Amino acid sequence: MAMNPDTGPAAELGGYIDKPEGPITAAILAVGIGCFALGLLTTLAEANEGVKEFLNFYDPVGPLSGKTTWAVAIWLLTWIVLHLVYRRKKTESRKELAVSLVLIAFGLLGTFPIFFQAFAG
Repeated sequence: MAMNPDTGPAAELGGYIDKPEGPITAAILAVGIGCFALGLLTTLAEANEGVKEFLNFYDPVGPLSGKTTWAVAIWLLTWIVLHLVYRRKKTESRKELAVSLVLIAFGLLGTFPIFFQAFAG
């Protein structure tokens, strides 16, 4: 039995069916966490020689190779896990967007030389 598109919840949304925002929420949060991870790894590499050596995957590039590799791995793993958690949830992603923007801001701060060089050993 087909639902008449002129009545019911779909009509209130202009004919569109409301879908869960969980996958969008997961992607938004994962981006914030990935950016924060890059800033944190950048600052930690400057503050600790052991971390700097650990992150040096390829000598011509130096620790940048490990920072970016780990940041992408953290972002991707976080996205997968959060997608599995949020995939069927109907959420309003405003709160998660605000949290993600704060994490992005801290991640950006962690990549500024003036900031991370303050932790140099």
